Amino acid sequence: MGDEKHPSSKLSEILRPGKLLHRRRRLVSEFADVGREDALHESDTVKYRVFAGTWNVAGVAPPDDLDLGDWLDAKADSYDIYVLALQEIVPLNARNVLGPTRSSAAMKWNSLIGDALNRFTTGRRRRDDDDDGDDDEGAQRHGQQQQPFRCVVSEQMVGIFVSVWARSGLRRHVRHVAASCVGAGVLGRLGNKVRRAYLSQQWRAAARAARLDSGMAALQGAVSVRFLLHGTSFCFVCCHLASGGKDGDAQLRNADAADILSRTTFRRRTTAAASPAPEELPLPRKILDHDRVVLLGDLNYRIAMDDAEARLLVRAGKWSMLLENDELLLELAEGGSFDGWREGLVTFSPTYKYHLNSDMFYWSIDAAAGGGDKQQQRAPAWCDRILWRGKGMRQASYERCGGYRISDHRPVRAVFDAVCELAGGGVGVEHSAAGIASFGHVPLL
Repeated sequence: MGDEKHPSSKLSEILRPGKLLHRRRRLVSEFADVGREDALHESDTVKYRVFAGTWNVAGVAPPDDLDLGDWLDAKADSYDIYVLALQEIVPLNARNVLGPTRSSAAMKWNSLIGDALNRFTTGRRRRDDDDDGDDDEGAQRHGQQQQPFRCVVSEQMVGIFVSVWARSGLRRHVRHVAASCVGAGVLGRLGNKVRRAYLSQQWRAAARAARLDSGMAALQGAVSVRFLLHGTSFCFVCCHLASGGKDGDAQLRNADAADILSRTTFRRRTTAAASPAPEELPLPRKILDHDRVVLLGDLNYRIAMDDAEARLLVRAGKWSMLLENDELLLELAEGGSFDGWREGLVTFSPTYKYHLNSDMFYWSIDAAAGGGDKQQQRAPAWCDRILWRGKGMRQASYERCGGYRISDHRPVRAVFDAVCELAGGGVGVEHSAAGIASFGHVPLL
């Protein structure tokens, strides 16, 4: 669209080269080859492909026939680990905040994820032929076909939900799975305490302060999950940061992120299927202590410019110029709250805010009609993002999936090539060699 005529004289005044965009491109190029210099000897490492996706579903119950296959790229048959992060899986009101830890909505979303990942099993070559687990033998005894993907862990805190899936043959190498939930924002640590007794007067005061009684404000916070894959630790942080496009709201989001990173702590746990070897080193307890870390979710960062100017750029499809004023990119460039984090080049259109069951941005209809709720007449933004840090990870793709219209957000996905160390992780090289062959992966050279 760079050769298009500008729609107005005002647009021509703001369509100018930006220094931040050039700095952003330089930032991405610096990390283009990340992972190559970190590779160990080929007998010590193996590379897996990790899928990470995030979607704010706006409290909408998924229809029974919702097909997540397009978002999950389920037909590709080329991923080893799936990490799906959802926000607002339940309407955000007092009843849901104080309700059951595990909701029927979470179970339904998890079922839809499993259906999408395991639908294409007929006639597909199994990649876990060396798996000697009981699940496979049980399936054969009952005449069932082994599912290619198994759920490793799923965790919910109010509207935030994370689900991790692994290939069946890889599942035995995924150990020390743990989850940690941290509430942030106006209600502070409420997300960790929803199961504790609160006096009704205290709750009503907090609900009024956060506007949760009207269902219009989100409970901010994060659900983090971690695991060891062979000898490498992974941590995925699903966030829902403070909303709003007013002055100072970006600082609230920065504070939420810093709070989540500092307060999240993992206790040492073991799964029933595997116990820790006594010679293993202590597991990381804090997010940033893990080898590979991905932070994803509705981070809620907006465009830091006048709405009228932003809308002109949206109409012209000038995404790169809008992104020069993206709050998150500014924060990444300045090395503030996200110092050391990386994001792939954003080349897709804004992920928020759309009319339900429509591809129209919310403001495009209300503003044209001259009415509607002015609070909702906000410029589109890239609220849904995926960041990562740690050596040994290289991003293969980063894109929006636009075919889903049940929410005012659009889902986003990223794919990573992740190096895992075999040595020192309590798994012998000779024991892992069969797994490498069966998955069709070659060590990273």
